[in-house]
Amino acid sequence: MAASRTLIEARKGSIPLARIALRGEAILTNPRFNKGTSFTHRERQAFGLTGRLPSRVNSLDEQIERAYEQLSSRQEPLRKNTFLQSLKDQNWVLYYGLISKHLKELVPIIYTPTQETMEEEFLEQTVRQGREVDLVVCTDAEAILGIGDQGVGGIAISTAKSVMYTLIGGLDPARSLSVMLDVGTDNEKLLNDKIYVGWQHKRVRGEDYDKFLDKFVQLVRKYYPHSLLHFEDFASKNAYNLLMRYKKHHAVFNDDIQGTGAVTLACLMAAIGIANDHAHNKKGSLASQRYVIMGAGSAGLGIATQIRDAIVAADHVSKEEACSRFWLIDREGLVYETGEGMAKGVGEIKGRLEGFVRSAEEGWKDNVPLLDVVKKIKPTVLIGCSTAAGAFTQEVVQAMMDGGCERPIVFPLSNPSRLVEAKPDDLMKWTNGKALVATGSPFPPVKMNVGGQEKQFIIAECNNALIYPGLGFGAVLAKTKELTDKMIVAGAHRLAELSPAVRRQKSEGSDYAGEALLPDFQEAPKINFEIGVAVAEEVVREGDSGVDGLTVKEVRERAKEKVWVPLYADYEYDPKGMV
Repeated sequence: MAASRTLIEARKGSIPLARIALRGEAILTNPRFNKGTSFTHRERQAFGLTGRLPSRVNSLDEQIERAYEQLSSRQEPLRKNTFLQSLKDQNWVLYYGLISKHLKELVPIIYTPTQETMEEEFLEQTVRQGREVDLVVCTDAEAILGIGDQGVGGIAISTAKSVMYTLIGGLDPARSLSVMLDVGTDNEKLLNDKIYVGWQHKRVRGEDYDKFLDKFVQLVRKYYPHSLLHFEDFASKNAYNLLMRYKKHHAVFNDDIQGTGAVTLACLMAAIGIANDHAHNKKGSLASQRYVIMGAGSAGLGIATQIRDAIVAADHVSKEEACSRFWLIDREGLVYETGEGMAKGVGEIKGRLEGFVRSAEEGWKDNVPLLDVVKKIKPTVLIGCSTAAGAFTQEVVQAMMDGGCERPIVFPLSNPSRLVEAKPDDLMKWTNGKALVATGSPFPPVKMNVGGQEKQFIIAECNNALIYPGLGFGAVLAKTKELTDKMIVAGAHRLAELSPAVRRQKSEGSDYAGEALLPDFQEAPKINFEIGVAVAEEVVREGDSGVDGLTVKEVRERAKEKVWVPLYADYEYDPKGMV
């Protein structure tokens, strides 16, 4: 049984009675309370629905089966997306129940961008209505899904992220808020489009932009002090600045920076648990690795920062010493100090590089290629987020092995798959099955002959959705006012422990046999529940919980009560009930 259904089954029979003040058309058009044909005969009579619905009462499972048949009749992803959006507008439980049952198939569909509108004043209106909110997902739509400035159409990514927090993280959709911050657009097509519904003005930048964002964040802090504020698809510079500006004042999160870093850290922890550190004749630690990261943008720096912070926390070394284990390569070569400052091409991120810039005393030159860096420093870990297709050549990987790394850890993470730095089947072939590989896009298993035996290697997908919904659920569960580095690392540790490869090694004590370094995406709801528990436990340990008297031992049971799953409650009409 799929993990998502397991959570649903666990809650069956424990859903409380809901007292509802809506009747007739009002309840049928309210997606939070509408059950469609699942309204019982008792409920139909109590809520004035007799004659408004077909006579037969369907179970939720029957509704899901019928909805899936309707969805399957639509061939194009965009038409499937439209059907699902329409279903979400009608019935939240059925929408989430359907996707939960077909998680791997339908998550890519609900991420398809569609255009909707949202007024800037929506947040204020919601506050005046007294709505309780646990999650706020906002975007200014400047860097949507790698396709750039989408204007107010970017609201689709905010709503999609909110859906993922509910679908995989268990957050109540009634307590989520999706926001589009319309600060204009630099998309010329939209600026010249007569029917564009957004503000047809060049993007506001500088001081005015900062003041507007600060006003928004302060509203969130004032009215929703224990909410998680998720920044989504902001341009690289703004994303980093917002995260740094507010991370000590509110529970804020940026998936492009922290989510990518956290899931990669978890995958790395799993890989290190399998690979031997032959230089010390013991299992390697995070601090004992040498890291080359190709790509010094938001993703690359997010990964480097997350791993560095984990090294500091786990191996009790200074931040400077941890930074010394990294070599970052940008478009024009290794990032290092020169007589005129830093290597070219990193001006926008100069303030973010901190200790990751290599010293000029090491003798580096401009435009040092990846192969030369690998030969000189003999890395044990090679990570790619450069979109430089094929950059991890056989020569590069062989140089890692020639440097004494018997089991090279190679993560070509660039998306989409056509831009990957190396294909998994090539990496396994070049290393005779020794490489420990994870990718940013899904790839099929690699089947090959190793030592006269046919083996299959499952390629882990470093999908952020394996961790960020759980990080958010844990933060909301424990009502933390700050999502700290230790909390994120705690979530990554729990994800690494749930690695199929690690679990098999611990249970059987046998060598790596090709299992994935990360769980399959179909297990994402169960995995994120565990991550949420780990994060909330760390919140309690740090003394930052806003839940009075919450102890570490109580977190798991509290989480079981808090998680939202798509199941219908029993309704009873009450004019003073929910509306």
